[in-house]
Amino acid sequence: MTGVPPFGAEEELLLVDPVSGAPRGRAGAVRDEADGELDGEMRTEQVETATAPHADAAALAADLRRRRREAREAARAAGVDVAGLATSPVAPDEGAEPAAVPDGRYGRIAERFGAIATAQLTSGQHVHVEVGSLEEGVGVLDHIGVWLPVLRALAANSPCWRGRDTSYASYRTIVWSRWPSAGPTRVFGSLAAYDAAVAAMLSTDTLLDEAMVYFDARLSRELGTVEVRVTDVALEIDDAVLVAVLARALVTTAARDWRDGVAPRDEPVEALRLAHWRAARWGLTGELVDPRTGKPAPAEEVLNALQDHVAGALADAGDADLAAAGCARLLASGTGSVRQRAAVEAAGGDPAAAVHDARERFLPAPM
Repeated sequence: MTGVPPFGAEEELLLVDPVSGAPRGRAGAVRDEADGELDGEMRTEQVETATAPHADAAALAADLRRRRREAREAARAAGVDVAGLATSPVAPDEGAEPAAVPDGRYGRIAERFGAIATAQLTSGQHVHVEVGSLEEGVGVLDHIGVWLPVLRALAANSPCWRGRDTSYASYRTIVWSRWPSAGPTRVFGSLAAYDAAVAAMLSTDTLLDEAMVYFDARLSRELGTVEVRVTDVALEIDDAVLVAVLARALVTTAARDWRDGVAPRDEPVEALRLAHWRAARWGLTGELVDPRTGKPAPAEEVLNALQDHVAGALADAGDADLAAAGCARLLASGTGSVRQRAAVEAAGGDPAAAVHDARERFLPAPM
């Protein structure tokens, strides 16, 4: 595909008690109130929104805002609230475990994978970017893999787990990595090689279906998109839009490089896993692995390198100023994890403060 491709975003949102901040398994009631506008997830403490595909960032932001508003209205009608939290800062009520969806596909996943599934209360943001063909999509996957840890770092929004600070910026990354099909991928080189890898995984009869191929980025055959899956759900809409804009710019740049015959940087998967670990551990507060060298460098330097790498695509989409301002804001004010920790510290160590702060940040104030 040439030009600026359409893009969209999915957000997994946490349902919380408006007083205690603890997660609440009310997805069924919330979805009933939403009249079909929300999807379910593996956990009954979550709902999912999905935007339509859009040509520009302003339209995507408006769609995200509308769907967050609908989710909030439905949640409150069902007696709970909703927040953009990638893990729950507050532990479940004593003796309570996250509630699995009891039947259907998610029930079968929980039965097969046990504690990996029953403890999987994490929320992400997935960005879909249209590609010209599945073959082009694989070329995109091959090129963007080394840059995905940078997206993970700037979107980090999960410092806590069951009432404790984990010392990680994105602990969701660590929890999610327990799935046997999760993580970065090698350079495939062709659609045939990608399909062969997926077929080999399915032939083990470990995964229920291809939807359980949890690569950090993968093909969405039905939608004709590349789906970027590495980022935590965003605390605020501005963060979500920034992630989507940068993801689209990465895909657009990669598609152009693939068409031009530029070879992707072929980093070993083992090294990519460590780059993702560093991104999850420190976010933007430490050093990230520089995709240009494979060695650690200050996060600001690596984030600037990402913007330089996708500068042409950002300019073509009219997103250059938005991306520059968003990256500068994160470097100055911190990612969602930094903001969560600040809320907890200001409340004398009470993790519920992070939930209440997230509820306030969930939607921008009316103009």
